Amino acid sequence: MDSETWNSIVSKLPNPHFLQTYEWGQVKAKYEWQSIYLAWDEEGKMKEERSLSSFIFQPSAAALILKKTIPMGGMSARLSILYAPKGPLLDWANEALRNHVLNDLQAFARRQGAIFVKMDPDVVLGTGVPAGGDDVIDNGGQAVMSELKRRGWRYSSDQIQFKNTVLIDLSPSEEEMLAGMKQKTRYNIRLAEKKGVALRVGKSDDLGWLYKMYAETSVRDGFVIRDEGYYKIVWETFMRSAISDQPAAEPLIAEVDGEPVAAIFVFYFAGRAYYVYGMSRDVHREKMPTYLLQWEAMKRARAKGCTVYDLWGAPNVFDESDSLWGVYRFKEGLGGKVVRTLGAWDFAPNPFWYKLYSEVIPRVLDVMRSRGKAKTKQSLGA
Repeated sequence: MDSETWNSIVSKLPNPHFLQTYEWGQVKAKYEWQSIYLAWDEEGKMKEERSLSSFIFQPSAAALILKKTIPMGGMSARLSILYAPKGPLLDWANEALRNHVLNDLQAFARRQGAIFVKMDPDVVLGTGVPAGGDDVIDNGGQAVMSELKRRGWRYSSDQIQFKNTVLIDLSPSEEEMLAGMKQKTRYNIRLAEKKGVALRVGKSDDLGWLYKMYAETSVRDGFVIRDEGYYKIVWETFMRSAISDQPAAEPLIAEVDGEPVAAIFVFYFAGRAYYVYGMSRDVHREKMPTYLLQWEAMKRARAKGCTVYDLWGAPNVFDESDSLWGVYRFKEGLGGKVVRTLGAWDFAPNPFWYKLYSEVIPRVLDVMRSRGKAKTKQSLGA
């Protein structure tokens, strides 16, 4: 399997996502995950990687499955976990196809000796803020959720990706997009321009200090990040792509008098742009560089042919009690629409091992997060 073949399959399906690309599988392979490539033909028949290299069929569904072996006593040889990040990709409203894919995934999990298979496809449950004036329930998504429950899938206690997000439609003109923003957001964009905030596209030479800025942001805002090596692998893997229809990423950097003050990483794939990582310093925050960065990202994504800009994350609970509330208010000002999705669901062939794993892993993750915060602070000399 090669990048061009797999990404060609993925890009032809509904809601193609950069976390389902060949490149994301290569990133995770550096961290003990095996990449498994599955696709379904026009008749709903599943094909595994060895059948995909000659790719002569019209795909109806596909899934990059990440597999990790879990050492649990003498059982490590046959115990594993499976995860399809933002997949599988298919027309979830097609009931016959949906049944084929779910049946095959469940059987595949059993054959692999998996503790569970996790998936979190972008199946929309509704749009707008719940109980707000723009709240619209998606009956198709609700039907998928009901079917998963009937099949024995469980809403996962371990949500890897954001369940909700904010999407910006890039099809209007720049003037129309600005008009769709909140007045305060437009004001802050103009303010950043007047105060001399300059923007540039980053290069690989910038990645070291960009990570330090990201680490500074994580300590200030209280979220956990990984080590520098991980982000360099992610950024470099996607920044290498120079082909217009393949996955790519670029850092956008805001500077004041030549001094970097904020930056974002934007990923591109199959007509979509994603704001995945954001970072800023405490200096010159009054010049509103983050607003100008987002406006530039929207314009660049539109120029690259993207029709949607995914702002990557919105609260689970839409009030001030949610840790994402402040970030959401910033994103809301850009004129986006809240989209609420299915979230992560697990199918566990062996309930005993799933229960054991579900009880142990949260405690392990809490310890790892605590150590991660301490390590990041130490790296900054804090």
